[in-house]
Amino acid sequence: MGVIDKAALILNALEAGPTSLAQLVALTKISRPTVHRLAQALVHHRLVGKDIHGRFVLGGRLVELASAAGEDRLIAAAGPLLLQLRDTTGESTQVFRRQGAYRVCVASAERPVGLRDTIPVGTQLSMKAGSAAQVLLAWEDHERLLDGLHGARFTPTILAGVRRRGWAQSLGEREPGVASVSAPVRGPSGRVIAAVSMSGPIERLSRQPGRTHQEVVVQTANALSEALRKTGD
Repeated sequence: MGVIDKAALILNALEAGPTSLAQLVALTKISRPTVHRLAQALVHHRLVGKDIHGRFVLGGRLVELASAAGEDRLIAAAGPLLLQLRDTTGESTQVFRRQGAYRVCVASAERPVGLRDTIPVGTQLSMKAGSAAQVLLAWEDHERLLDGLHGARFTPTILAGVRRRGWAQSLGEREPGVASVSAPVRGPSGRVIAAVSMSGPIERLSRQPGRTHQEVVVQTANALSEALRKTGD
């Protein structure tokens, strides 16, 4: 395996969020000295960065390169799918990515009239509450899962249910009176890289929003995953 192949494995391993050196070794199956050397080289070129805990994260240079390429595949593919989901459910819809300790709204389609849950693109929300946070955490490895559960509004049992069903729901976790349903978006490697969500007032969505909306939310997330797989071929 060449140097570029190994560097690509490291970048792919960082797709799901902050990763320690030991986790990189376990995920890539590359020797610890080699992973450390390559990761530091990627840091030097800003393709990889470090968070406040010293864990490796994807670097700012990747954002610049994506912009230079003319589009972000996730955002480009999400637009029409979120509009369709909004029109089907009658509620606001979003796509969230994890960035360190937060989840960031990278695409949205708001309900045009009436009471709605407004989350503008660029909004940073906690990873400790909400159905999208549940989805972005549920498929993490054991160490990240334990770290993410510290101080969270949801429990290990709830996340086990998310993994079993393939979708999450929340009632007033992030904000009183707001309900949401979310499902995972997977990158070409199969890892969860984002969450598709729909959200609105509990009065409209009821106290079991997943019962009504999980099927269409999961379909939208699967369609977005498939679009990313095709662009990655």
